[in-house]
Amino acid sequence: MTQSQFQVPDRWKWFTESRYGLFIHWGPYSRLGRGEQVLFREHMNHQEYEALACSWNPEHFDAELWAKTARKAGFKYVCFTTRHHDGFCMWDSAYTDYSSARQAAGRDFVREVVDAFRKEGLRIGLYYSWIDWRLPAYFEGPQTNPEGWETVRTYLHNQVKELLTNYGQIDHFFFDGVWPRNADDLQSVELMEEMRKLQPDILINNRVGYSSKHDGYRADGGIGAGDSDTLGDFGTPEHLVAADRSRLWESCQVTTWRLWGHVFGERWRPADYLLDMLCECTEKGGAHGGNLLLNVGPTADGQLPPEFVERALQIGAWLDVHGEAIYGADGGNLTEFITRGRQTTKGNELYLIIRFWDGRPELRLADLATKVADVTLLTTGQKLSFSQTDDELIIGGLPAESPSRLFPVIRVTCAGKPEATEWGRQRLWEGDPLRVAAWAREQRGSSVFAGGGSDSGI
Repeated sequence: MTQSQFQVPDRWKWFTESRYGLFIHWGPYSRLGRGEQVLFREHMNHQEYEALACSWNPEHFDAELWAKTARKAGFKYVCFTTRHHDGFCMWDSAYTDYSSARQAAGRDFVREVVDAFRKEGLRIGLYYSWIDWRLPAYFEGPQTNPEGWETVRTYLHNQVKELLTNYGQIDHFFFDGVWPRNADDLQSVELMEEMRKLQPDILINNRVGYSSKHDGYRADGGIGAGDSDTLGDFGTPEHLVAADRSRLWESCQVTTWRLWGHVFGERWRPADYLLDMLCECTEKGGAHGGNLLLNVGPTADGQLPPEFVERALQIGAWLDVHGEAIYGADGGNLTEFITRGRQTTKGNELYLIIRFWDGRPELRLADLATKVADVTLLTTGQKLSFSQTDDELIIGGLPAESPSRLFPVIRVTCAGKPEATEWGRQRLWEGDPLRVAAWAREQRGSSVFAGGGSDSGI
């Protein structure tokens, strides 16, 4: 199925209208400050880690403050880590006492997060890891330890169903950590059917394992087989922006340089870099997805790092003014515009998101076929002059100084849905190479010498 064939059901349109979600990686690993996978990556002693986890009591955690910050920052949904690969549960599970509710904290963090974010009007997503580094049978698998594997699989299924039963409407579910199992081992297809009975409108991601029935033979032998080509409602490119042409998708990205959980001394990406990822997701997404799920790793005592809050609120202030170019936008990349910035569209509007403000009074946009009715500098509300021919749109009256610390946006209102010329639809390194030959021959000839002509016979 191509992206053009895929039709978003009404119950999922909130996802494409949102464009921007908050990912929260938080657990006892934050006490160590070396990322969410420190238990495995540093090959720690399990009993020592368990003692650290069971004594964890984040005194300053305030879910309502988190939720108010997220709303002010422009996020439209949240995805909270209910259990990461270390196996520690952030809710009151009936199937284990290894949880925030049964140990030192004595609190159901999932309940607090869900209630607070829902109160602020955000949609609710839950993250759940298949893998549990503490359980030998998960890695031995059904062939080596069939009885132990059945116990583990039942435990996983029961916890997922528990999360979808006890916390009201769940809009978004993010599986992770399939390796070394597959969908057939996990019976993830069967579990997804049960999940939809509990939550008919839920969106489930693609990290449910490869299935011999649904995906066929996988040539790499299963490495990275958590992402299914066919299973799941949305794709989850990680640390990159890559459109999934057959279904909804969201790019999950960090606000730091690499790690998801809290890290002492981690470097932070600047606000314009983070905003550009949001704009890129929207530009590439089209009508069928293209969201940014931007991560934060709260501190061990339950606070959002000030570096994150500063950047998130800068983006939130930008969205207050320019949000129409992101929320509900149908993607862009209409014409070749990489030399200036990015494009998104919505109805008859074309939005020019200017990453590189050159201070010149005019901007040239080539290859827009649709007649233009109005041009506005959205950042300030100023009407801009313009002239248009078959080949180009010239926008005038631009200020010398950038009107925004982040990206200024120009709104081009067209007489109809914005469309590009044939040249505009074909990009550098793409399309019919003969068009390049015709362009060169018609305008200058075929000679290697200055001035063109055809005396060289090329």
